[in-house]
Amino acid sequence: MGADKLGARVRKYREDRSLSREELADAAGLKTEFIAALEDDNLYPSIGPLQKLARALNVRLGTFMDDAVSRDPIVSRQGDREADLTMQKARNKCAAFRFHSLGKGKSDRNMEPFFIEICPEPAEDRKLSSHQGEEFILVNKGSIRVVYGKEEHVLGPGDSIYYNSIVPHYVGAEGDAPAEIYAVIYYP
Repeated sequence: MGADKLGARVRKYREDRSLSREELADAAGLKTEFIAALEDDNLYPSIGPLQKLARALNVRLGTFMDDAVSRDPIVSRQGDREADLTMQKARNKCAAFRFHSLGKGKSDRNMEPFFIEICPEPAEDRKLSSHQGEEFILVNKGSIRVVYGKEEHVLGPGDSIYYNSIVPHYVGAEGDAPAEIYAVIYYP
């Protein structure tokens, strides 16, 4: 997804519902300045705020990543993957997170499956997020650190974790090497 596409889509859904930025911010539990930065400055938030926006706009999270009409089955070929959403941190040389939607094209999905490339980030940039739903993560390459409430887990290739995402959590690459994960987010 192009850098301007996420903000443009949020604006379109907000305007289609005749919502002001303030009304959307209130409904999503976010700041008006955040909505403005998203729509005007191409801010790329983490999944938590995007899920809050999706809920407030009454759309599924994947709506921000694809426009496709539903079809079954959805086949995702590894060689055909393109990043649908990239979250860049100003201090990092590589994208903090590159999301590849594995459910793209299925508009009636109840889960959001992703292949995610994760770049290491400084400890001070690690922030916990919380949102409704559940997450399942399987590490494909490298190592990740998962902070779940007061617990911390380091997972390597083949390891997985499944948790309620209402508990404050953080997922990031462990150490100095990038990591790759498969993640499924269920958002009721």
